[in-house]
Amino acid sequence: MDALDVARWQFGVTTVYHFLFVPLTIGLSVLVAILQTLWHRTGNERYLKLTKFYGKLFLINFAMGVVTGIVQEFQFGMNWSDYSRFVGDIFGAPLAIEALVAFFLESTFIGLWIFGWERLPKRLHLASIWAAAIGTNLSAYFILAANSFMQNPVGYRVNPDTGRAELTDFVAVLTNKVALVTFPHTIAGAFLVAGSLLVAVALWHLVRNRDSADTPTYRFAAKFGSWVTLVAAAGVLITGDIQGKIMTQVQPMKMAAAEGLYSTESPASFSVLTVGSLDGSRELFAIKIPYLLSYLGTGDPKGTVHGINDLQAQYASQYGAGNYAPIIPVTYWSFRFMIAFGMAAAAIALLVLWTHRKGRAPHNKWLLRAGLVMPLLPLVANSFGWIFTEMGRQPWIVFGEMLTRNGVSRSVSLTEVLTSFTAFTLIYATLAVIEFRLLVRYAKAGVPDLTPAPEIDDSHDDAERPLAFAY
Repeated sequence: MDALDVARWQFGVTTVYHFLFVPLTIGLSVLVAILQTLWHRTGNERYLKLTKFYGKLFLINFAMGVVTGIVQEFQFGMNWSDYSRFVGDIFGAPLAIEALVAFFLESTFIGLWIFGWERLPKRLHLASIWAAAIGTNLSAYFILAANSFMQNPVGYRVNPDTGRAELTDFVAVLTNKVALVTFPHTIAGAFLVAGSLLVAVALWHLVRNRDSADTPTYRFAAKFGSWVTLVAAAGVLITGDIQGKIMTQVQPMKMAAAEGLYSTESPASFSVLTVGSLDGSRELFAIKIPYLLSYLGTGDPKGTVHGINDLQAQYASQYGAGNYAPIIPVTYWSFRFMIAFGMAAAAIALLVLWTHRKGRAPHNKWLLRAGLVMPLLPLVANSFGWIFTEMGRQPWIVFGEMLTRNGVSRSVSLTEVLTSFTAFTLIYATLAVIEFRLLVRYAKAGVPDLTPAPEIDDSHDDAERPLAFAY
């Protein structure tokens, strides 16, 4: 084990942990805005209750996402200084815009939304949550544009004197075809998570409090969340199909590794299960669906999909001696786990809608157990999706331009990286406990009572007034 291995583990752990909060924040910001819009248009108090209820869960998650996200950019300079030096001119523009425009847009308007209840005009208050939601999605786009440059470098040139990548076309970076398909795919995955959370919390209250006066409110939340989950699942599948075709064009080794395809095939079969040799050089056993991989990769059932061994020979000739294949079992199984966990959440959503047919309310405890697990499924799917995306690009940190081993900080020792890795892991574990307990606590509390609070006697000292988490 050396500093490079630990630096990769640290970045992987902190990134996956941070992304547990990102999709929920993205999805919930829009869903809360939709719920408040419904209240604004109809005046129905159940929408106001749900807005404040899920809005509180959104704020808890947003705060945790900000805290964990700060570490990500610091790591570029801490452990990956050579990488930062190479891509700094490219990454500077989208990340600066994300911080100065998108992040400040969402953080400013979230503040107005929190403290603007009963203080701002209703339309202006509604606009503030929509502005925050738009800012959240803009943040995602600029970050994904930066990441897409690592997958498919465009709009740049390498200065032969400095050895740095220099930005030549900012529009090309923002309109990178990888970014254009990755963004809707990521947003669909975010709504998959947010819809699942709506369902899980609503189901818990429906099953545990059958005779509650708020049962109709929770029934609406469960159905609304289920429909969001199903539509998001369809969006994930459609954008994922497009993404697969683009990936085959710009990163054919990643597609070959995802399918355990060792030899070039035309037509190519989709692998349901492939067992390869220990050295990852050949296939030992496989269950396949004919023609499907050719269609997924090229749009043509008889299209050619290049295999790992042929691509390895091509890259060795093009870039020099070395192993240019990622870790096959990681890419192969992370790709399948991503699909399986995401579709499992959609199946539960379909079951929830079935139990709500003809005005019924679910009381099955097995459905409740499935519902409580439901938000975890798309979270795990998102994590495996990013593991596949980043591990499938290896050994490149910037595809075709810089190898991962060349991007690590040369002045950072193994002991220093191991110390920071251990510290971050322990801090993040503590934050995970705090996040979970806060979400569970306020989710169990249920929708708020909108009955006006009694007047407070101003003659009492302010110190005697109770404190509460409210907005």
